[in-house]
Amino acid sequence: MNEAYTTEMVQFRRRIHKRPEEGWTEFETMNIVVNRLRELGFKVVMGTKAVNPNFVMGRNPELVAKAMQRAKDHGVSQAFLDETEGYTGCVGIWETGRRGPVTLFRHDMDCVLVQESHDAQHESVAGGYCSERDGLMHACGHDGHTSVGLGVAHWIADHKDELCGTIKLLFQPAEEGTRGGLPMSESGLLDDVNYIICCHIGTNCQLGEIGICRKGFLATAKMDLTFTGTPAHAGSDPEKGRSALLAACNVATTLAGIPRSGQGDTRISIGKLSAGEGRNVVPVHAQMQIEVRGQTEAVNQYMVDNVERIVKGVSEAYGVDYTIEKVGAATNLETSPEVSDTLEEIAKTIPFVKRLVPSDGISGSEDCTWLIRKVLSHGGKAGFFIFGCNQTGHHKGTFEIQDEQSLPEAFEMLTRFLLIKNKAA
Repeated sequence: MNEAYTTEMVQFRRRIHKRPEEGWTEFETMNIVVNRLRELGFKVVMGTKAVNPNFVMGRNPELVAKAMQRAKDHGVSQAFLDETEGYTGCVGIWETGRRGPVTLFRHDMDCVLVQESHDAQHESVAGGYCSERDGLMHACGHDGHTSVGLGVAHWIADHKDELCGTIKLLFQPAEEGTRGGLPMSESGLLDDVNYIICCHIGTNCQLGEIGICRKGFLATAKMDLTFTGTPAHAGSDPEKGRSALLAACNVATTLAGIPRSGQGDTRISIGKLSAGEGRNVVPVHAQMQIEVRGQTEAVNQYMVDNVERIVKGVSEAYGVDYTIEKVGAATNLETSPEVSDTLEEIAKTIPFVKRLVPSDGISGSEDCTWLIRKVLSHGGKAGFFIFGCNQTGHHKGTFEIQDEQSLPEAFEMLTRFLLIKNKAA
């Protein structure tokens, strides 16, 4: 392992960590990515050529506009912002000019809406790269994922004479909330991909451990529910009102009682409910943010169908109007045995990887599953691995990754994969 690549990845990771950006607003981060890819000689595809707007979910145009202005205020050029067409997400393409497979690696860029710890012992505080943006933090390691992608890009440029075929590095927005994978999978840029490898830091692996995920992750649907009732004075004529708040509360408790499926694991979370205007007004408005998950796409759809049935029935009973908006989705993970075997063998060759950890039972969700499904749909092959770090839990303000030690794990996995699948004769 060349220490220069580690140093570079760590520098990029800490720079990105200081300026976290939530999904669909990663303009500063993407500017770093695109500038570096172009500097190395990659062709870069971005804007609506990389993200299909017809499949975009959970993107707030007002938030995007504010993010673009913020990026401009922090030195991102107007020309670059115009080139994005308002969409984050890009693909760096390296064509070797020699016949061979098309291999794609995916790296996500967005942060989590979490306040970072300011404890003096926290690694980013001690290192001087704590988040500068209150309420936002790279508490899931996507800054590390992006930086590994840039390290691999440098390695590709340095080893171009040893490689064949085409290599694509996909930098994805909005993984949190499972919003960015589907529109990038429908961009057309994956239609010729023979191999796709995705990875994630942490989860069930500690530093020095690699987990090969042959299956797992739950299919999911994220939904925003709105209820609109009829206002009335709560004291003089309450019978004339229709309470959106009571309808929403009834929906919440009824959703929690959806029968579990015998066909696979299920989950439901009522994450947020806000409602009402004042203590003496029959509540007119209520909003809920919920999610469901299922072990398979069919089981997840069972949960979605029940949500729709319950919302409709309760709304009719309470005399309120409702809307259901799908704002994110992912499917379950499927991989290729051949690729998983290759990844496992690679992990065994890395000196600082001490242990392989069984990783088929991870019950979160990952929207790279759409990218994988797209590649599998035309006969391509896919793999997914976890690279370890010592962390206190994802999406927490104390999340740490020990970047000088963890990032080389993923770097070696990916570059060694290229030396097997894209090695020039």
